[in-house]
Amino acid sequence: MWSADEIAELCYLHYRTRLPKQGKPDPNREWTSLAAVVKVESATQKEVLASPGNLQVMKEVVAMGTGTKCIGQSKMRKTGDILNDSHAEIVAKRSFQRYLLHQMWLAASHQQCSIFIPGTETGKWKLKPSIVFVFFCSHTPCGDASIIPISEPENQLSKLVTGDDAAGQSAECRSNRDHLGPEDKRKSEKMASNHIIKRMKTGDDGYFSVITEDLAFQQVSAKREEDTNPKNCECSGEMQTANKKTGLGRPKVVDVYRTGAKCVPGELGDARVPGLGYHCVGLLRVKPGRGDRTCSMSCSDKLARWNVLGCQGALLMHFLQYPLYLSAIIVGKCPYSQEAMQRAIIERCQHISFLPDGFLTQKVKLLQSDLRFEHSRQAIQEARTNSKTKLVPCSAAISWSAVPEQPLDVTSDGFRQGTTKKGIGSHQSRSKICKVELFHTFQKLVTNISQEDLPDTLRMKTLETYWDYKEAALNYQEAWKVLRSQALLGWVKNAKEYLHFT
Repeated sequence: MWSADEIAELCYLHYRTRLPKQGKPDPNREWTSLAAVVKVESATQKEVLASPGNLQVMKEVVAMGTGTKCIGQSKMRKTGDILNDSHAEIVAKRSFQRYLLHQMWLAASHQQCSIFIPGTETGKWKLKPSIVFVFFCSHTPCGDASIIPISEPENQLSKLVTGDDAAGQSAECRSNRDHLGPEDKRKSEKMASNHIIKRMKTGDDGYFSVITEDLAFQQVSAKREEDTNPKNCECSGEMQTANKKTGLGRPKVVDVYRTGAKCVPGELGDARVPGLGYHCVGLLRVKPGRGDRTCSMSCSDKLARWNVLGCQGALLMHFLQYPLYLSAIIVGKCPYSQEAMQRAIIERCQHISFLPDGFLTQKVKLLQSDLRFEHSRQAIQEARTNSKTKLVPCSAAISWSAVPEQPLDVTSDGFRQGTTKKGIGSHQSRSKICKVELFHTFQKLVTNISQEDLPDTLRMKTLETYWDYKEAALNYQEAWKVLRSQALLGWVKNAKEYLHFT
């Protein structure tokens, strides 16, 4: 039907041809990450009978996002008009929700071009059976999926870490093993290994870059922490298996790629000892900020959540008979581990039970493409080997949705690019994918549908705030409660005060 390279190529072509120069990195000094949702539509049974042997799968990018930044907790707003998390994966997912809202409006208006068809319950819809959605990201998602083994040959050109550089610390948390479920305890194993690696201080946001032979970079926070706890670290099965093989077998694993994402407060922490024991795997993490701690969970954690709850969110669940799941997640050419992806996105939530009807612990396909994103950190670094200019992440994020009105949105620091301090709070400063804008689009959808055609959860209800509407999606909230209590125990939730806007 389709290959990982075909999906990657389609996304890269869309990025080059459909996104403007505004918001893209300056390739002389900047890099970014890319993510997208691709609609894959196969032929219907009717089309198969009408034209046997002449059928093609239709692939279309329906949402896209770029970005690498997150706002700190102090910049969060109670009006829902700022983007808290502008990592590419999250921008793409929110752009996808905007596309879904438009498709739901088409369905409710009885237009056949919608991706949705009527469900069996009043006011409920379901995805056409010929359609699936594939998620693409140019780099391994931050957090647990990015803790990838580094084998010995990759370090042959490396140098020993100096005393100052060895201060790379990535977590501000103490261990609390009591919070772990039996699944996490079962996976836990003691391990220790020395590492040889070369680090270079970038000066960007107080981070060090870890450099290996293939120029794969991962950020490591340079903030020094005293409360390390090396005794509770876990080592992945891939690392253990690899280290049992010597000689002509698989190369010995000597280190891991770092993630800048920090362990959630109050949960088991990273050991931060040199080598394989630096990180603990399978943990929930929050994204790093510029000195100010963020409340945004890592992309690995969010993908794990979507894999159980779906990508539609609580609001759209009012109108859907079943959650909308991704059928595959494809990663572009970069440091990658199938085991780390499997662990981070699927295995951490596989054991949960008693989900409401329709919700599943998905076994999403995980694939990697051999095609690299042209504006990735690695690609830009290789193209400018002789440059002395500091390489920095692009400050802008681009959102694109397959909708007829204003499909494009370029933001910086959570607001529309070009917003002045005076302009913050104005309608013009808002991204089309911020909470309040998506909420208002949802409310317009509800008001355009007659009371008798609304689903039970919205009929004759006095719902006012964003919080009210989210909480009224009872099956979604029940599924989220089960998932949090059984698998994602330390998830950092936004305080209610940030959700009580209208």
